[in-house]
Amino acid sequence: MHHLFSLVLGQRDLSRAGDLFSLKDAEIEDSLSEALEEIKTISSSADYLTNDNNQAVVEICITRITTAIRETRSIEKHRLALVSLWESCLEYNLIPEGKDEDTPHAKIASDIMSCILQNYKKPPVMALAVPVAVKFLCHGNKELCRNMSSYLSLAAIAKADLLADHTEAITKSILQVEPSLLTQFPFHAVLTGTNTS
Repeated sequence: MHHLFSLVLGQRDLSRAGDLFSLKDAEIEDSLSEALEEIKTISSSADYLTNDNNQAVVEICITRITTAIRETRSIEKHRLALVSLWESCLEYNLIPEGKDEDTPHAKIASDIMSCILQNYKKPPVMALAVPVAVKFLCHGNKELCRNMSSYLSLAAIAKADLLADHTEAITKSILQVEPSLLTQFPFHAVLTGTNTS
């Protein structure tokens, strides 16, 4: 792992976290999966929910990592580590505790979701991501569900067979959280080839 990532993540050094943005994307690209694994360790620690410093370090590092992944177009290389961290968020409360105030793990999930699901045209990424995305639909965070539904609808158009096995679960989840989304993002029609017009 790049020495600066090692310092920031290993020592939870918030004062140096901003320096990650001074590095070139190509300079840190080989370190991204390892950094994601370290973030998973930090976010799974017993004190993470109450440790503002560690939460800030994680948020900054995730922003730097997802930016580097996009700029270097290396999503397929790092998809395993990304999806693993993303899926680990399901073990925690994702429902906002206050008005528009996401929990620490909901913030992680949201940031990683956009990085992963913007690659809906890449079957290797989506094959790994879709089963995890469907699980998020059942966790009660309406904003995450709305955003997830938007991305999954694009994935259904691009590669319907990846979502075909999950049609029933997706439809039920959306009906529970936001029924109107079914008219905006007609999963059933896309996946089965039926016409809803």
